[in-house]
Amino acid sequence: MAPPDQCSTTSAHLGQSEDTEPLIETVAVPPQCGSARLSLAVMMFFGFSVVYGLRVNLSVAMVAMVNATESEPATNGSIVHECPLPPHDKNSSQTPDQPDGVPQYSWDTETQGWLLGAFFFGYMCTQIPGGYLSGHYGGSIFLGGGVLGTAVLTILTPLAAQWGSYWLFALRALEGFGEGVTFPAMMAMWARWAPPLERSRLITLSGAGANFGAFLSLPITAYICQTLGWPSVFYICGGAGCLWAVFWFIMVSDDPRTHRRISEEEREYIINSIGPQGTGHGWSMPLLPIMLSVPLWAIIVAQMCNNWGYYTLLTSLPTYMNNVLHFDLKSNAFLSAVPYLGAWFLSVISGFAADSLIERKQLSVTAVRKIFTLTGLLLPGVFLVAVAYAGCSAILAVTFLSLCTTIGGTSGAGVFMNQIDIAPRYAGVLLGITNTFGTIPGVVAPIVTGYLTKNHSIAGWRNVFWVSAVISAFGGIFYTIFGSGEIQTWALTEEDRAELERKNNRTVNIGDI
Repeated sequence: MAPPDQCSTTSAHLGQSEDTEPLIETVAVPPQCGSARLSLAVMMFFGFSVVYGLRVNLSVAMVAMVNATESEPATNGSIVHECPLPPHDKNSSQTPDQPDGVPQYSWDTETQGWLLGAFFFGYMCTQIPGGYLSGHYGGSIFLGGGVLGTAVLTILTPLAAQWGSYWLFALRALEGFGEGVTFPAMMAMWARWAPPLERSRLITLSGAGANFGAFLSLPITAYICQTLGWPSVFYICGGAGCLWAVFWFIMVSDDPRTHRRISEEEREYIINSIGPQGTGHGWSMPLLPIMLSVPLWAIIVAQMCNNWGYYTLLTSLPTYMNNVLHFDLKSNAFLSAVPYLGAWFLSVISGFAADSLIERKQLSVTAVRKIFTLTGLLLPGVFLVAVAYAGCSAILAVTFLSLCTTIGGTSGAGVFMNQIDIAPRYAGVLLGITNTFGTIPGVVAPIVTGYLTKNHSIAGWRNVFWVSAVISAFGGIFYTIFGSGEIQTWALTEEDRAELERKNNRTVNIGDI
């Protein structure tokens, strides 16, 4: 389905579109081209590109930071090489040559695992507080501050590594602590900025920066490590984050009401279309109804299941490329990055398609979210099973992995924005809750993968892909049964009720919302 022309003026019904009469009359929609809301989405896209570059750069740089000849014991008799080794002596298991004066460390595999997982320990701590505070105060300071703080700490990475592995662990945990507020802050901002009929395209465009950042950072990090030395990776990536933060704080505002360069037409369109849900939620929250919300638990389960496969590939795909398929470092980094390019592209296209289906009333919001979620979780599971039986065929393995991650991008228009459907005012804190649970696979999945692939055998990796496929499929089915795109009773404000009563001349029936 082709995306609509973003520079043309169209008309649309403002307000909730889920099986109800429109709350506000049909009006002209200001074009997105050159608009403040599109500029915000673009800034977020580049922000999350930087964020994911800061997150994954250590995974590749670790190969250059560690002196492999000193960190591993000489007894490797248990390692299995079922696929043919490359016909040359160089392979990705060797430490790349570094410029003179660049230090390398003798960290064993256990220490490396702790360092790579340190980020997630901090990341889990600030999701819910970040979403809560962003919903109350506005998200721009938290999103911008989260990226800036992570970028500054990234610049200090070589110094922390020189001081010792404990210092580096603490620094990476602090990076995760700072970065944890970014996605909840994004959702809190879109609760005030995204008209209901444009949510899918704006939010998927913003979040697609994560896949684009992973696609760029993996090969670029490998190139910098081999040409300038691994410390330059952290100086360059950290500097990029600081530069982005300067533009962010100059150009962005929490609310269309306070934006200095927005047109009056666009401001009125956004405010009127979102209504009372586009304001802060205050200090009090309906905690018990939130905890007992079945649609919210459907999001949590689906996001955890999806993230299991995502984090498995993000953290372990380079290892699979190295130990099973025996790609060299440059090929490894490039081929590990290719799947994320497809995911970036398809997630953006899915956002446009989802909005088009909702705007034309061809499907309800609930149906759209379930279709894109089921597609983004069930089909990737099928391709993971195909990878499990690709054997030593590098072409088949890379093709199936690329298809898996690419099609997984469709879930961006499904479960990953569903928080703003069921409770717009609380979208930031809900994303913090779901992301906290969604981070658990980031800690557990690499441990399970390491246990299943102790001897690097194809059979071990087959189990890894089967586990990921089954978990992913379960998440898609669970969400299809229990998910919803309807605003929940506990999320309604008194203004919402009054507006519905005024427009429809009747008492609000929650089942119609």
